[in-house]
Amino acid sequence: MNQLTRIFLKTTAILFFLTLLSSQEVLFAADGEALFKANCSSCHKPLEAYVGPALKGARDREPSKDWVYKWVPNTSVMVNTDPYAMKLKSQFGNVVMTPFPDLSKADIDAILEYANNYQKPGGTPEGPVTQPQTDNSLLYGILTLILAVIGFVLLQVNSNLRKLTDEKEGIKSMPPVPFYRNKSYLLLLVIVIFLFGGYLLVQGAMGLGRDQGYQPEQPIYYSHKVHAGDNQISCLYCHTGAQDSRHANIPTVNVCMNCHKSIKDYGGKPLVREDGSPVNANAQIAKLYQYAGWNPNTKTYDKPGHPIEWVRVHSLPDFVYFNHSQHVKVGRVQCQTCHGEIQNMNQVKQFADLSMGWCINCHRTTNVQFNDDQGHGNKFYSIYEKFHEDIKNHKYDSITVEKIGGTECMKCHY
Repeated sequence: MNQLTRIFLKTTAILFFLTLLSSQEVLFAADGEALFKANCSSCHKPLEAYVGPALKGARDREPSKDWVYKWVPNTSVMVNTDPYAMKLKSQFGNVVMTPFPDLSKADIDAILEYANNYQKPGGTPEGPVTQPQTDNSLLYGILTLILAVIGFVLLQVNSNLRKLTDEKEGIKSMPPVPFYRNKSYLLLLVIVIFLFGGYLLVQGAMGLGRDQGYQPEQPIYYSHKVHAGDNQISCLYCHTGAQDSRHANIPTVNVCMNCHKSIKDYGGKPLVREDGSPVNANAQIAKLYQYAGWNPNTKTYDKPGHPIEWVRVHSLPDFVYFNHSQHVKVGRVQCQTCHGEIQNMNQVKQFADLSMGWCINCHRTTNVQFNDDQGHGNKFYSIYEKFHEDIKNHKYDSITVEKIGGTECMKCHY
């Protein structure tokens, strides 16, 4: 029986090791996509230029094979010293990429490999096809179940061995207790239920007030894709406060009428809701005229107007202070960083979860764009003389928002 037990344990260990190897293979295959979505997707697309250049073929365009390893963690420095970096800056509206000092060379290679192998859904791949990506939670669930079964079997083997030993030594053993009446098993079950319930409770509590993916129905079907995407209307034309005040501001009806006094008919591509139903764009313009009190036939305001009751999409708790101008004008953060590809959205939805951890991670990885001797950067940060000297003395390559107090509690809660 002892020999049988040893064989069983060896077989179990081999199966466990093989399972771990298969799970690691899936995890490594998903690294490039996961890293891209977590760090790059706000400003880059694999196949086309966006806020920054397309990442597919980026290694073929760079001046040297190790250039990208220098660029990713030191963008704020290289953009003022490296010719290729300066060229990229001028090509993309003088927008400087956020440095990512925490990304290793292996991480960068995984991201670029994913971009090179990326293909549009339903399209024909232009290069090697990556293995299909799957959710690892199912794999972990199966692995946990296997380990639980193995543990249960080992307990039964141990019980049987003890019984055989007692019989050999002449010790009278008690009749076996069914597993569903065994106090040890019941206690283990209670602990598992307690831990699982606690996990669900904590996750639910952490998710209170977070509405990632929230996409309400608005009184007028307003398409950001048509206005900001197709017609290239600047975000600041409608959201005037985003650059100079705490709030971005929702545009008044008069701002809409600046254009729609002349634009009475929509001539673009057909609009479709999320559920696939068509949208009568001209009827939406007629709704705007009703809110404004505008008569398109006489071209006069012949009745009282009233505000459009837009449904708020992004909302932070009252105990959180957020200043748009501090991020847009001072920090030079792009709208897409927090709001996603807003220029491709018909109906706006909440892109990020806007949690404290999400904000803090951004502060930990985003570099401050100090003003240098050539006038590049931001004069707002000129008060941090110590950091200016540290950079000049090559003590630091860059300074993150965290180092100037961006993760202090009182910055956002007071």
